[in-house]
Amino acid sequence: MPRFAIGLLCAVLLSACAGTQGPTPDTEYSANADAQRRAGIRLQLAGEYYQQGQLQIALDEVKQALQIAPSFADAHSMAALIYMDLGDARLAEEHFGRALRLSPQDPDLSNNYGWFLCQHGRPEQSIAHFETALRNRMYRSPARALTNAGTCSIMLQRLDAAEKYLNEAFRLDPSNPATAIGLARLHYQRGDYRNARFFISRITASDAVSAEALWLAIRIERRLGDRAAEVSLVTQLGRRYPDSAEFAAYQRGAFNE
Repeated sequence: MPRFAIGLLCAVLLSACAGTQGPTPDTEYSANADAQRRAGIRLQLAGEYYQQGQLQIALDEVKQALQIAPSFADAHSMAALIYMDLGDARLAEEHFGRALRLSPQDPDLSNNYGWFLCQHGRPEQSIAHFETALRNRMYRSPARALTNAGTCSIMLQRLDAAEKYLNEAFRLDPSNPATAIGLARLHYQRGDYRNARFFISRITASDAVSAEALWLAIRIERRLGDRAAEVSLVTQLGRRYPDSAEFAAYQRGAFNE
């Protein structure tokens, strides 16, 4: 599941757009304000389409926002998220880079770029970006960056650091499924299967439970020797996600991958 934030879709642009030759100050200010307003509207529409999963339409809207205001950091950030979801890592990183140059102190942007790095084989580099986000006292979603830092620390086999990040994330937002999955995975890797079950069971009863969570729960119950619970979870996984990589892993018996 995605672990990033869109941020403020209608942020005020800080860079001025070029005016026509010889404008009065009032005319130039009015032109800039109009450009900002039009770009903000396009970006708001892009955000709405993005949330609905209509990525190509969202991308068209964000491209129009950038045509109006090429230095709109939030628009570059949105473009990066869309390209990330479309699987175009090169363009995603290009837009993340532009956004970071324009708005280096944006905590949502730092978190999003950190998650991009973690998902593209660079978890070591990602931690610094999560820490940058967490140092910003104005950051409104610290639990998200903490969860991401914990998840990426598990990938690096830094389990003590992962536990610290994830416990703090759980304290701030115990309802976040990504945090529960992270803590379940952490305890599973440590061989503490009962605590792993405690955290994964918080989300396996949800209608929105992911294939990732169900597969982890299946492996936990197998380790605990609860065959009935395992069969019930396998049934859910096969019914909800028959074409998933997780169900394929179950079918080939890949319990230790």
